[in-house]
Amino acid sequence: MSASIPATLLLVDDHPMMRHGLRQLIELENDLLVCGDAGNGEEACSEAARLNPDLVLLDNNMPTMNGLETLKRLRAQGYRGKVLLFTVSDAEEDVRDAMRLGADGYLLKDMEPEQLIHRLREVLLGELVVSPTLARVLAQALRAPRSASSADLTDRERQVLKMIAGGLSNKMIGNKLGITEGTVKVHVKHLLHKLGLRSRVEAAVWALENVS
Repeated sequence: MSASIPATLLLVDDHPMMRHGLRQLIELENDLLVCGDAGNGEEACSEAARLNPDLVLLDNNMPTMNGLETLKRLRAQGYRGKVLLFTVSDAEEDVRDAMRLGADGYLLKDMEPEQLIHRLREVLLGELVVSPTLARVLAQALRAPRSASSADLTDRERQVLKMIAGGLSNKMIGNKLGITEGTVKVHVKHLLHKLGLRSRVEAAVWALENVS
């Protein structure tokens, strides 16, 4: 995000009232801009390709093509921005599948409006965002193979891993450790390979369970 250029969001929900309410809430913020909205998955994929927003706020419980199917399609068509599931479903399989399909977070709709705004900013900064009540569900769902061990990591890689688990972006990790963002990316790549994990989301969950 930039102080002068607001981050763009695409709102995807099959309920017009929800989209309208979210738009009103978000447009009160100077650093966030709703660039479009969609009422179903097909429309969401089309709008994401046209607008290339920084973040897609995506409902899961939609007819015909649900949020998870939409997420899969978005990633398959090359969308590289942030995707945040915003739904009423706290089912373990939905949380697990969302993360494995490339979501950057999973939030429940029962949260306070100001908390949602805070979470949107966190996602845009590269942090993993999950509703507190889902943390344990996510940890169970994404549990890494037991063969993975932090003993294989260097001290620096363990430091980076703990900071990933703390929700820090690569840039924030670099600032804390006094190294460049590029160096952090190299450490992340190496630790993912050593632990047999596919994403920083899985690394964060693995660290919460396995690193003291």
